[in-house]
Amino acid sequence: MNGVIEALHIYDEHNLVLSHTYTSRPLSATHLLPLYLEHAAPRPNLIYLPNTNPPTLVFSLSHGDLLILVTTSSEVEPLLVLEFLHRVVDSFEEFLGAPLIAQKIEASYDVAAQLLTEMCDAGAVNTTEPNALRDLVEVEGFMGKLLGGLNLPNLPTKSGFGANNTSGSPSLLAQTAPALPWRRANVRHTSNELYADVVETLSVTLAPSGRPLAAFANGTIAFTSKVSGVPDILVTLTGPSGKHNLNTLIELPVFHPCVRLARWREQPGVLSFIPPDGRFILAGYEVDLLPLGDHGKLGGRNATANNLKLPVSIEIKPGLGASGSDFEVRLHVSRVLGATSGALSGRAAGAGGGGGGGAGRGFGGPHTGTPASPALQDLTVTVPLPAGVRNLSEIRPSKGDANYSPGDRQLEWTIPNKELASGASYFGLRCTVVGQLTEEDVESDPTGFGFNTTGKDYSYDEGYQASPAASKPVKSAEVLADEKDERRAAQNKILMPSSASISFTVKGWLASGIKVESIAIDSRKSRGLGETVKPYKGVKYLTISKSGVEIRC
Repeated sequence: MNGVIEALHIYDEHNLVLSHTYTSRPLSATHLLPLYLEHAAPRPNLIYLPNTNPPTLVFSLSHGDLLILVTTSSEVEPLLVLEFLHRVVDSFEEFLGAPLIAQKIEASYDVAAQLLTEMCDAGAVNTTEPNALRDLVEVEGFMGKLLGGLNLPNLPTKSGFGANNTSGSPSLLAQTAPALPWRRANVRHTSNELYADVVETLSVTLAPSGRPLAAFANGTIAFTSKVSGVPDILVTLTGPSGKHNLNTLIELPVFHPCVRLARWREQPGVLSFIPPDGRFILAGYEVDLLPLGDHGKLGGRNATANNLKLPVSIEIKPGLGASGSDFEVRLHVSRVLGATSGALSGRAAGAGGGGGGGAGRGFGGPHTGTPASPALQDLTVTVPLPAGVRNLSEIRPSKGDANYSPGDRQLEWTIPNKELASGASYFGLRCTVVGQLTEEDVESDPTGFGFNTTGKDYSYDEGYQASPAASKPVKSAEVLADEKDERRAAQNKILMPSSASISFTVKGWLASGIKVESIAIDSRKSRGLGETVKPYKGVKYLTISKSGVEIRC
């Protein structure tokens, strides 16, 4: 596969924002969009259009309100094009500002055109690193725009020559071209800082008994380097039981091109690299949170949600009440504490970089949001309800606010952060469902307004001299009431929720137990940084569950 990218188009609500052609004669942006929209949603990221001339492959990426389409008429590696689309979005946000919207692209079309030209040369993916693009793309500041039309003599241009420069000296850009494609040349900072942010996203599925069926944590290590010169950095990771099994704990690792893979293979948990300047994604990984048991990674027979050490456990009790129309959601909040010895804690780790248990502590004890005192925030429970539920007649939360949206058919229960910070460990929510009107309801109340509450029929449809009906066995009132309750319970059983999901964030805690043990700079391999300079170092941990913890009923 040696195909090339032929064109890139950006749309905002079906309006063309930017169109850039690299090679060949691809489909125009106006003809491409209707062909793309013909496919029913959700549309895949790769669509084949066989009826065009020539047949075309369309790669798509949705980012906010923007739709980005890339076309090619030859075979190409799909992952290459999809990664290129993500790099385009990252570069646009780096140069134009986040969030990326159509107005920013239209206001800085010259910068966007330069970026697309440098990132893809004649259809072949070229330079995609933001640090390298900063040396290639000219971004005019306020004074440059103000003086751009004055045609001043000896005004420096992008190539490094003045307007009247005839000395024939090589350009400044050529002299300072970076040896590393991901790092800018001649990086200078007045304050040297090194930050690491480890973020894990949970994906947990629990059985009705509370036994975990699947539990994964997808982690991302975002690193911020603001160090002068060319530093050589060493980041050491450790697991809950040390470094010896870190290779088996971390699955599917991915790294930035700056990471030396040979060093990681020799010493799992050691990241050796020369970083880009600024913030970048250093590594990503996946961790299976289920403990090893009798059945491998299924957690054994006796595995429970407690083995996962989640900060929140949930329980649902359906079919409560006399007619089985109530259900109850119970939340139990547990304190999650991570070991702080030998690990950097919070942003207050200091310049030494090896802060121990005292790092991040104030006069009144550990700071909230650090590994010594994790903070649970933004707790929300979402309960989807069946289509037969007409409304919820009663919603009774013990704490927080609960709202039911009939259009989305889901109940959202939000608990304020102040309630979580108060130390409360139990929260409850009880609701009563109301189903669709049945024939029995219509007969007892034909108007639908609840006027006839006795159930008696006062109609005069029978003839004056009608013959008496055959005698039927008469059931007692208690038997009729019991039969009615049984019918109600059977009807309400299908109105009960089948699952519930929890969203939350925990600052200062990771579900996998992975920690950054140290961040060090190798002064022997670094260049441009004095031996006496000790950068300020810090680490933050964050666990996110965006409806990622789900329990089935």
